[in-house]
Amino acid sequence: MIKAIVFDVGGVLVNLDQAACIKAFDGIGYPQIREVLDPWHQKGFYSDLEEGKISPDEFRAIILKDASPDAKPEDVDNCMGALLTGVEPYKADVLNDLSKKYDLYLLTNNNPISMKRCHDALEEVGIDWRHVFKDEFISCYMKMLKPSAEIFNEAVRRIGLPADEIMFIDDSQSNVDGAAAVGIRAVFYSPEDDLGEVVEANL
Repeated sequence: MIKAIVFDVGGVLVNLDQAACIKAFDGIGYPQIREVLDPWHQKGFYSDLEEGKISPDEFRAIILKDASPDAKPEDVDNCMGALLTGVEPYKADVLNDLSKKYDLYLLTNNNPISMKRCHDALEEVGIDWRHVFKDEFISCYMKMLKPSAEIFNEAVRRIGLPADEIMFIDDSQSNVDGAAAVGIRAVFYSPEDDLGEVVEANL
């Protein structure tokens, strides 16, 4: 019996627009973002940010070194925010209803800059994330990345339930496979799917 549901953030709860993000970085003179930006698993120094190996200030400095001379740190943050286009309003009802019956969690490869925008996006549609979710497993603070077994095992440990009583929903098949490998009921989600229907079908 499933007692806890763990959601990925980008691509599952918060919609993504990689083209808009690239366009924004082009606008500050940093087309090189294409080399590290990926829909599911960031690369290079972007991955280092999400694994907590470099700080947000170090990340910004790497970009600003080669960007337009008038680009500012806040421009980098705005470009990263362009990736995150918001939460579909119906998901507020889904999460608020599920939180009355299950313990809900977030598990995401993410970074401090983007995570703030994700929290804001949840709040904008009426999701009080501090109360709807019992905990967050965020890669940059845990210094672990999906799809490694260590991040899923640590999430299971902190949730305090057997792995087979936990459902994990992600839009990356490799992350789904990583969760399944440690015994979690892992479910693939495609952005065009109805999130509530996907959850119900797999309970």
